[in-house]
Amino acid sequence: MVRDVDKANDMFDPTNSLLTIRQTDLGNKEDITAALNEDKCEAAIWAATGFSDSPDQSIITKLKAVLGLATNAKGTIDAVGVTTLGDALAKDSPRKLGEGTLPKVIMLSSAGVTRPDWSEEKKTELEGAAAIPIVRLNPFGILGVKKESEEKLRRSCGVDYCIFRPCGLNDKWAPNQRPIFSQGDIAVGRINRQDVAKILVDLLSTPEATGKTFEAITIANSEGYYPPATSIGPALDRLQLDSDNGGNGPSEDVVRATYAVLQQLLPGEKQEANKLAMGQTYEQLDKDEQGRLGERGTEEAPIKPTDQ
Repeated sequence: MVRDVDKANDMFDPTNSLLTIRQTDLGNKEDITAALNEDKCEAAIWAATGFSDSPDQSIITKLKAVLGLATNAKGTIDAVGVTTLGDALAKDSPRKLGEGTLPKVIMLSSAGVTRPDWSEEKKTELEGAAAIPIVRLNPFGILGVKKESEEKLRRSCGVDYCIFRPCGLNDKWAPNQRPIFSQGDIAVGRINRQDVAKILVDLLSTPEATGKTFEAITIANSEGYYPPATSIGPALDRLQLDSDNGGNGPSEDVVRATYAVLQQLLPGEKQEANKLAMGQTYEQLDKDEQGRLGERGTEEAPIKPTDQ
């Protein structure tokens, strides 16, 4: 289901017998439901968003893409599309693989969606996760839009789901690397879009993912010592269900312990994500070089709708 058929035909092979490209209004409940019924859909990956961080777009263009979406959360394609998938697919019998139940709706979300709402105490204790540029600036409240869409999916008629929150998408970061999964929305780092895509597809056949929300970064496979695991199932099996701990997922003690480990996996030498400016790389921070949008705290980027 795509908004732009011409773009999809350029990206994919429209003659592939395994592929059907259908133009769909992803903000229209009736159109999405019709597509699901027409193609007898059994499961879906939601990877659409009103926000784009495509590398060929300027930061201004990316932020403008959010205007009119993030400021109207009830009408965003996330809020409409994700819940429509959940409501529609919950009506069918569970998908099974052996004794395990497979997810029917896989939502591609984003790391950082809960961090703007953390208490000031937690933001201080977990500064390496709370003070990164996208959380500190939260352009047009986009993280809140994603968070609300996640919550709606969890409440959607009991549908079997999983929510995947990748960290910084970076096509310059090597692909085919080992993913590191975590929970608690405390991960900071990088992941190539190719690895994000592979994880999303693998989740369709991974029962250990069902009912869970998790983040992922990848670590560099130096000289072949850390190749990707043959299956992501064992790593996801160790994670907690969203329904655990009274519906709060992992405990705060687990979150803080995981945070302490993940901070050691940050790119670069200084490993101080809380000192990054929007548009600045870890490598530039190591060299005390300014990012493309200026110094931290004075970045030249529109943050509020009134700036347009």
